Amino acid sequence: MEEAQPQRLSRADTLCVVTTKGAGVDESSKIGRHARTVLATAGALRQQAAALLAEPERLRGLAVLRHHDLGRDLTANVLRATPVDTLREVSPNLRTGALASAGFRTVSDVLRARRSELDAVPGVGQRTARQALEAARRVEDVVREHAGARLDPDHRDPVQTALLDVLFRLRRADRVLGPVAAPMTGWIADVETAAREADRAGGRLRMLFTRRRTRERALAALERLEGLLAEEGSVRATAARLTAPVDEDELWHDYERDAASYSTLLAELGDADGAVDAARGFLTSDVERQVDAVTLDTSRLTVSLRGYQEFGARFALARRRVIIGDEMGLGKTIEAIAALASIAARGRHVFLVVCPASVLVNWVDEIGRHSTLAAHRLHGARRDEAVREWLDAGGVGVTTFGTLAKLVLPRRHRLAMVVVDEAHYVKNPASQRSRAVEAVTRRAERVLFLTGTPMENRVEEFRNLVSHLQPEIAARTRADDAVAGARAFRRAVAPVYLRRNQEDVLPELPEQIAVEDWVEFGHEDFVAYQNAVAEGNLMAMRRAACAPGTVAGSAKLERLLEIVEESRENGWKVVVFSFFLDVLDTVHTLVGDDACGPLTGAVPAIERQRVVDEFSARRGHAVLVSQIEAGGVGLNVQAASVVIITEPQWKPSTEEQAVARCHRMGQVRKVHVHRLLVKDSVDARMREVLEHKSLLFDSYARESDAKHGHRGALDTAPSRAQLEQRIVAAERERLGMAVSG
Repeated sequence: MEEAQPQRLSRADTLCVVTTKGAGVDESSKIGRHARTVLATAGALRQQAAALLAEPERLRGLAVLRHHDLGRDLTANVLRATPVDTLREVSPNLRTGALASAGFRTVSDVLRARRSELDAVPGVGQRTARQALEAARRVEDVVREHAGARLDPDHRDPVQTALLDVLFRLRRADRVLGPVAAPMTGWIADVETAAREADRAGGRLRMLFTRRRTRERALAALERLEGLLAEEGSVRATAARLTAPVDEDELWHDYERDAASYSTLLAELGDADGAVDAARGFLTSDVERQVDAVTLDTSRLTVSLRGYQEFGARFALARRRVIIGDEMGLGKTIEAIAALASIAARGRHVFLVVCPASVLVNWVDEIGRHSTLAAHRLHGARRDEAVREWLDAGGVGVTTFGTLAKLVLPRRHRLAMVVVDEAHYVKNPASQRSRAVEAVTRRAERVLFLTGTPMENRVEEFRNLVSHLQPEIAARTRADDAVAGARAFRRAVAPVYLRRNQEDVLPELPEQIAVEDWVEFGHEDFVAYQNAVAEGNLMAMRRAACAPGTVAGSAKLERLLEIVEESRENGWKVVVFSFFLDVLDTVHTLVGDDACGPLTGAVPAIERQRVVDEFSARRGHAVLVSQIEAGGVGLNVQAASVVIITEPQWKPSTEEQAVARCHRMGQVRKVHVHRLLVKDSVDARMREVLEHKSLLFDSYARESDAKHGHRGALDTAPSRAQLEQRIVAAERERLGMAVSG
């Protein structure tokens, strides 16, 4: 229950009492008691406010402890599952057979044993016991170093939940206190000053034997202090928001909703960005010093950066014309946006992104989602008008390789930065797209190339890319620079190239990384889609994006092959799932010799397993194409590192089961799951249905139900047939087609 706020007395009242000759003892005591009450209330409230401001730091300290607890727990779990024979990898001459026979079956068993227990094992002795303990401790050190701290919503336990609870409260504290921290800090300072000056008013005798001017100052300070206590409600409301209880289910739901932000916190707590050298791409010390001297302004970002991402953005700013080649899934796009935002915060406003048509939509969305920069789509029918708006208003123009040569830019205009995504597209210096990129980069103050392709495997292509950026480095790059391995190559080309691998910088990431790849229809696939909508054929609508059967005619197939190509460069195996047999046939044809399958419901179980075995046995890259329901049951495809789902499925469980075939115990790499989706299409409508959004209750659906006398359908779960009808109706209305009635 809140304390009653002291009744205010005016300064005139108090001054009258303490200055009037012969003032009664009762009156003077009343003023003193009132002042002491005000001072005590103010002191308690000031302490509470100061504790609120200190709460994030307190929670961070607690989170570090919980993080260590989880690390120890995970380490212990790994050691309990590690066979004792593993110790021979550390100490080759160690005889582990006798230990196993005596019941020491895991490394954990050895670590928990007393030296005397090991000495007493027949066939072991003191020397072997000492070797076993030393080897076990070395294994423990390695496991602890790499165990990280992962939160697994499918295997909740008290240790994970305790850490998640602290992280949730820390995020909440940062969010709640962010807008009020500065005003509250100022309020605390004002309270402290007023309380110090009003302190004299709390003593009757001190006030009686003090000069009038000093008494007036004390009483004025007391009045100010009473005014400051009007903020009591705000302080207590803030405290209530920070201490509001949250149950376990809500904690885990919040984690699943925003796992990336939690992972960023985990990285900060455990220094999970890995070794400094790895996070910095094994650059030379000279380049590191240059990067460290650059300050990144994040005021125009709306996303938190990992340590390695911030370093990547500063690398781009420091070196001015560079390649960032981080492995798929590490957030190269975020690093580029961070660099653009930092430059914009310093007053420069015109930037350009060049990318494949298949990811143009993603770039526009990501810029808007992660920064306050304006994104301008320089592509399509409004291209020239959009260019004028971009140059006038500033922001990030986003265009495609095919459109770049058609852009009309003022002759003397200098771009603050040009970002080229999937930069390996310009590896051929004689191609038209390479010439267009070269022309625009010559007019840019800074240039950033992005590519997930490991350049140490393609030294000649690397030279061609670097020639756009720093020709002097391209000239001195030799094929034998890569002979000594990836790290040596990166050091040799450090002034222009930064690459980090996933296992180096994100050991705490979940083992599955899901990405929604949104694309837009081109001409051919849109025509196929319009025809399917006109026919009211939902199945044809779902596969229309792949109907042209060519990369030139299908944005979805273009994006699919880009993912396959990047996977091939990284030596990763890919599984492509679709419900439709004709889509699988098309993918199989486009992939060519790398393809295995297709697996369909018509293929006998024994033959299916043979195809999977062939896929798994291939060295390096391969692509397995499979009908989603046939491949999602009974087969394990742990060899795959990338899963592509070509269209949304009606039941989320169908996709989950298919992904689970690849993402299982025994998988040694993280699994990237790409869902291919077309904006403004049946894909978007099905996602709305699956996410329980408003599609089913739009006006057209209500009108249609009313027309057919099915008003009750709005109050009950619609059937599959009703859902299909509504989706077709929605797309017909959106495309301006007559809705049959």
